[in-house]
Order: sequence, then C-alpha cells, then structure tokens
Amino acid sequence: MTVSKRVDPRVRTGRALRAVIVTILAVLFLIPFYLLVRNGLATEQDITAPDWTFFPRDIQWSNLTDVFADPNLPLARALLNSTLIAVSTTLGTVLLASLAGYGLARIPYRYANVVFYAILGTLMVPAAVTFVPSFVLVSTLGWISTLRGLIIPTLFSAFACFIFRQYFLGFPKELEDAARVDGLGHWRTYWRIVVPNSRPVFAAVGTIVFIGAWNAFLWPLVIGQDRESWTVQVALSTFTTAQNLNLHELFIAAAISIAPLVVVFVLLQRYIVAGVERTGIDD
Repeated sequence: MTVSKRVDPRVRTGRALRAVIVTILAVLFLIPFYLLVRNGLATEQDITAPDWTFFPRDIQWSNLTDVFADPNLPLARALLNSTLIAVSTTLGTVLLASLAGYGLARIPYRYANVVFYAILGTLMVPAAVTFVPSFVLVSTLGWISTLRGLIIPTLFSAFACFIFRQYFLGFPKELEDAARVDGLGHWRTYWRIVVPNSRPVFAAVGTIVFIGAWNAFLWPLVIGQDRESWTVQVALSTFTTAQNLNLHELFIAAAISIAPLVVVFVLLQRYIVAGVERTGIDD
C-alpha cells in the first residue's frame, strides 16, 4: 500500500503561476512567426483588409513558388550565399577562437594576460571605427563581391575567444596530464582530449556565431555589391526600396529566411545554456 505524498498548496500555486507565465511568454514569442506565416500565405487583400481573420480566407500556397520565381529577388542564390557564409564563418570562428582560448588558458607564457586583455580591449572599440579600414583593406585585396571578402574579415571573434578561454580555465587538468603521460603535446591534446570533451561550449559558441553571421546585414550590404553575392538579408532589404511592394512576398521570404535559424536554435538551444554555464563567466 502506497501513501500519496501531499503537495503543499503554495507549491501547487507556484507551479501553476510559472506555467501561466511560461505559456504567456511562449505565445508572445510565437506571435511574430505566426504573422509571417499567416501573411506570407495570404493575398494582398487579406493582408490589408480592415477585418482580421486568424487564417487567410484563401491560403495561397503558390506564394512559396512565386517568391523564388521573382526576377527582382534572387532568393535562392541569396539563401545559398547566406548558408555558405554562415557555415564557413561558424567553423572558422570556432576553430580560431577555441585555439586562441586554449592557448591563453592552458599554455603558460609570459605575456598571456597581456594578450588576453588586449583581446578584451577590442570589444570596447565600436564597430564603426574599424568598418572603413576593413573596407579599404578588402577593396585593396580585390575581394569586393566575393565570398572571401564576406567571410575572412569576420572570422575572429574576441567574444568567442573570451568564452573559450573562460571555459578552458576550468577544464580538468587530470585529462591533460594523462595525455602528456601518453606523449601527447599541446596540439594533439587539444584535438584528441579537449575538443571531444568540450562539445557543449563548442555547440553554444557555434550557435551564437551562426545566428550572428546569418543575420549580418551592414557588412554584406557594403561588400556584396553584385547581385550574385547578395545574402538573404540584403535581398530582403530590396523590398523596402522597391516602388511596387508585394507584401505577401515580403512576408513569405522573411519566413523562409528565418527557418534555418529556428531549426538550428531548436536543435542546439540546450547547449547554449549548458555551454555558457560552464564557462565560469560569473566567477
């Protein structure tokens, strides 16, 4: 015979209150996505109609194909460019920042702290200060309207380096000592021991970098001067300057553009909190 444990009414009230708050926040969070999908599958009349309906009276699935067939909006090419840029930037940034963070945290040398504080100092420099010199350098190298010009200047992130350095400061030394006993140097210890045991922070930083690279607008706008090098954000901006604005294409294109971000966030969101919690930022 089992005896049911009585739950304190205050505990039940607290759980119910939390559930209500979480539900309200979830609804508020989903409203923009709902508006994008709803208006993207509606006609111009439904979008601008004074009386609102939860779903369009006549769902226009053809809007999905129309937006890709629009000659003024190279959406397919823009999505490909954004994917290449975001993936390359993520891989490059994670590699460079993790190597720098590991070196600052685990390889002892005299000026490690000086280098670390110099890197932190770059976080205080406004992006507008370095924008023009970066553009001049990229232009001199002939990288305008190329993937090299869109990717390479954005590869190193001081913030990502800081996150990795803080994480590696708390990495178990016993694992590294065991690797050195087996004859592994810093390079092989990094690849064989550190990386496989640091997946949460790699996933967290990678997710943050991917989202930032996908949403980047100003640098791709200035460097990607050729239509063939437009990213999806630059392509969407053409709607704001068009004389004839197709609202349904704008909404459905925006919904398509954020779909990869939603997928990445849903798959890796648990690593974001886990990775940041283990960096020791609040220490």
